[in-house]
Amino acid sequence: MTSSSSKRPKKGSGRGCGPWFVTAGLVLLGAAGYGLYHLSDINSPGAAGCTVTADGDSMDLSPEQASNAATIAAVADSRGLPERALTIALATSLQESRLSNVDHGDRDSLGLFQQRPSMGWGTEKQILDPVYSSNEFFDSLVKIKGYSRLPLTVAAQRVQRSGYPEAYAKHEADATLLSAALTGRKPAALSCTTGADAADSAGGKFGDTAKVKARLTREFGGHVRPVSGGAPRTVKIASAPGGGAAEGDGARHGWAVAQWAVAHAHDLKVEQVSFDNRRWQAAHSGRGWQRQKPVTAAKGASAPVPSDAYVQITVAQ
Repeated sequence: MTSSSSKRPKKGSGRGCGPWFVTAGLVLLGAAGYGLYHLSDINSPGAAGCTVTADGDSMDLSPEQASNAATIAAVADSRGLPERALTIALATSLQESRLSNVDHGDRDSLGLFQQRPSMGWGTEKQILDPVYSSNEFFDSLVKIKGYSRLPLTVAAQRVQRSGYPEAYAKHEADATLLSAALTGRKPAALSCTTGADAADSAGGKFGDTAKVKARLTREFGGHVRPVSGGAPRTVKIASAPGGGAAEGDGARHGWAVAQWAVAHAHDLKVEQVSFDNRRWQAAHSGRGWQRQKPVTAAKGASAPVPSDAYVQITVAQ
């Protein structure tokens, strides 16, 4: 891979159009982009979608957008990066691909960040791997001195070398809201509705705990370690980073893992996610996260394990 300074700016196609065609094209593109990003039927019967809410603000995402955002967040977590790094990455992907892992773009641009094989970002296959492309983005971002204190447009532009650097700014508010949920700063701020057709469109009705564990390990790295025990069909993860007992920022990290699981519920066939006396269930996904009564010990019994010590992800089977 070449350094970020050697990646060329993305430029327009240079094709000429009359004013009417340009205006009409912009209107059509704008409508298409709005329809993809703000899904009008996201909560309609049979539809699958996700919503992020916090402090009175909300944002709608498709299952693909939510799962890609959660993967970017997990990669940032695995690297120990601050929330600002994730916000910059999410705003960049929202602008470049609408958080979709597209196999096309300007010239040879591909993937979540529209990275170009010809500019040293990797092979086509590598760039279309969300974990790889996210790591490549962060590799370039962390080389920028003081990136977390720079305006988002400046930081994103120094990585992307885009022909339209000002465009990143319009996504900052949404990226900030989304990163707050995916890092656990706003507990239970992300919820997904699986929809009546979710199982079929996701490739079947049943999940696989081995697949969930593999995805968790690959995306979060050593920051998550599934532990033994727990109910059948359930993956149990210690909420503290590294798999130790929950302490310090364990609750926040636990929520990051829990939100990741809900964001991937559609493709991993997740039936239920439980953490910190709250539960999300696919069968009642329209209700979002629901509070559960804290577990209390019977008289003479040892104290129960704190509810924020483990995240439990149960797959359909």
